[in-house]
Amino acid sequence: MGKKFNWSWSSALIGATAATATTVFFLAKPKVPKFRLVSLTALQIKFKNPTHQEHNDKAKFPRLDADLILTVHVTNPNILPVRYSDTSLSIYYDGSLLGSAHVPAGSQPPNSCQLLRLQARLNGQELAQHAKRFIGDVTKRKMVIGAEVDICGWANTILWGPRFKVHVDSRIVVDPVLLDVIDQDNESTLQLFVK
Repeated sequence: MGKKFNWSWSSALIGATAATATTVFFLAKPKVPKFRLVSLTALQIKFKNPTHQEHNDKAKFPRLDADLILTVHVTNPNILPVRYSDTSLSIYYDGSLLGSAHVPAGSQPPNSCQLLRLQARLNGQELAQHAKRFIGDVTKRKMVIGAEVDICGWANTILWGPRFKVHVDSRIVVDPVLLDVIDQDNESTLQLFVK
């Protein structure tokens, strides 16, 4: 004879919840989050005279170190809430790494928007290597910077948290005098890990 089967409402409920969450996740066709830089705010800007070594390296301009707050508008267009781990956003100027911003771990509800305020530090020594271009950009009041970040996280479901990675590449035009955002082009790609 076969084994006797014991019915359990709690097991059935857990199984149905897991199946529903999995079905919803795959039928919802996950959408790529959207990112937009809203503003740059200077916290501290320091001018430093070049050291003797920097004079020898042809960096004859005063060095500018800057701490900024980047205000970023993030949209989660998905029907599931998400959580993400901390990471670092890289900032580029004229093809060189100029600085970075810390992105702390956090979460975002489904179908929502939120503002993230990220503290960034720009390396004045690197900027000095591009002094001629930077002075031209200040004169034109138009500076093109790039930004790149990988954000790893997972969707919040009751029993299963599918993992994802979002890669964001940004080209941002700013006024280097007033720190106004003039224009930007942000491209995001989403990679899902269903194991």
